[in-house]
Amino acid sequence: MNRIEERFSRLRASGQKGLVVYIGAGDPNLAATHQLALEFDRAGVDVLELGVPFSDPLADGIVNQLAAQRGLASGTTPPRVLETVAAIRRDSQIPIVLYIYFNLLHRVGLARFIENAAAAGVDGLLILDLPPEEADDYERLMLAAGMCPVWLIAPTTPDSRIERIARRARGFIYYVSREGVTGMQSTVSTSIGEMTDRIRRHSPLPIAVGFGISNPAQAREVATHAEAIVVGSAIVNRIAEQGLDPSMPATVGAFVRSLSEAVRSVSTS
Repeated sequence: MNRIEERFSRLRASGQKGLVVYIGAGDPNLAATHQLALEFDRAGVDVLELGVPFSDPLADGIVNQLAAQRGLASGTTPPRVLETVAAIRRDSQIPIVLYIYFNLLHRVGLARFIENAAAAGVDGLLILDLPPEEADDYERLMLAAGMCPVWLIAPTTPDSRIERIARRARGFIYYVSREGVTGMQSTVSTSIGEMTDRIRRHSPLPIAVGFGISNPAQAREVATHAEAIVVGSAIVNRIAEQGLDPSMPATVGAFVRSLSEAVRSVSTS
């Protein structure tokens, strides 16, 4: 049982919902990423998603695209992200997932990247553009390394494919609650409850719902339908506004704490 599985097992046993937070690694720099990870751990984050900067982040909206640009501009590379994860591990055991595009793994070599990520202390990978139908080698290498392959399910995913994805997933299933790219929204989707019920018919894994959750009220609402919620763009936007201000990690951490408190207020019973 790796850190992701252990964390969700603990949440289930305590009757609590979880909070998954996304930020762009290296935005505004990797020292800030390290600081933010520790702030988030103290704020009650259950899983940290680190977006590895890529030149063509096709699944991302403008907020996260700009974060990727800032990460690249700060000199962030996959090896330096893994160095940062290893440094975080000296102070924190917060579960960490890398949100990444397949080309970055292919460039290094699939086996080598997974081996290096596991050694650094990464707990799972979420590859945005790798179809599960083409993931046999990836899945085998991930399970051998003790890491969780996290898969996405969308509102348009048919039951036959939900079943196929559910068989391959480990740790949790990420339900993308809206069609399109990442980004903040003023309202949450009205079909979340229906879709999470459909997914549960195929898998006992925790479901984390993301794409568009922007504030504590929305976090609380979505948490009634899922085991965890995912917040990204609303946090990344605050990082962009504060930039290199020394108070940025604490300020962003306070916002994340408000999300954690909202999610914790929803009982699983």
